[in-house]
Amino acid sequence: MRSIGSVMTMMVFVLIIVAGAMFVGPQWNVWRAELQGKAALAQAENERKVLIEEAKARLESARFYAEAEVERAKGVAEANRIVAEGLGGPEGYLRYLWINKLGENQQDVIYIPTEAGIPILEAGRLGQ
Repeated sequence: MRSIGSVMTMMVFVLIIVAGAMFVGPQWNVWRAELQGKAALAQAENERKVLIEEAKARLESARFYAEAEVERAKGVAEANRIVAEGLGGPEGYLRYLWINKLGENQQDVIYIPTEAGIPILEAGRLGQ
């Protein structure tokens, strides 16, 4: 048989465990919530850093693209200048471009501008 002392010791031990659980439980919940908050904050900071790095990469890419476009435009301008000078200036270059387009035309009728730059629009064609 168990003695009253051992039963009392067991009851005190159980009460200490229950009291400890009642005290530690809320503290545990607070500690766990704090850790979850820190984890969420760290994740949000990492996501923000990733977004910032992506934005920096897009900005750098846009700058390089703009530089390339400027260089391409300089090359086109220089090529146009060389061709225009070889053809007697801008007027000759425009005439050259116009003649080239006439060669690409798949139509049977070609309108040629007269003195004022106004084409004669098939004036005699209807009378035939």
